[in-house]
Amino acid sequence: MNTVSDSTVRCVGGIVHDELGRILLIRRANEPGRGLWSVPGGRVEPGETDEAAVIREMCEETGLDVIPGTPVGNVRRGPYDIHDYACTVTGGTLRAGDDATDARWIDAETLIELDKGGHLAELLFVTLRDWGVLPTGRS
Repeated sequence: MNTVSDSTVRCVGGIVHDELGRILLIRRANEPGRGLWSVPGGRVEPGETDEAAVIREMCEETGLDVIPGTPVGNVRRGPYDIHDYACTVTGGTLRAGDDATDARWIDAETLIELDKGGHLAELLFVTLRDWGVLPTGRS
């Protein structure tokens, strides 16, 4: 089910780190947050499970095949009730997809620079920090 209430839209996101400790982010092509860097993800379609939505959204936005794992956390941003899941990449080739203008592995230093420059989605840095999933690696 994709709505929590008549005014709330259920969404999912995938938290992925590579072998260097970098986190996978996409630059949003559409509102909300057009042009800002964010965790890949999107709306849960009617009749779709969170797991199926994460798999679909990750493939559509990043070109990667993933297996969703444990829930990392959830946040409310306006009408969006977002549930993020730790994911493991199982295949595919990294590329920006349908709702993304860019997709890349972001190291700790770059994430800080993006945050200071106002290029991250609302409260993304704080949320990732609070959930203990900030990137640890360097390029």
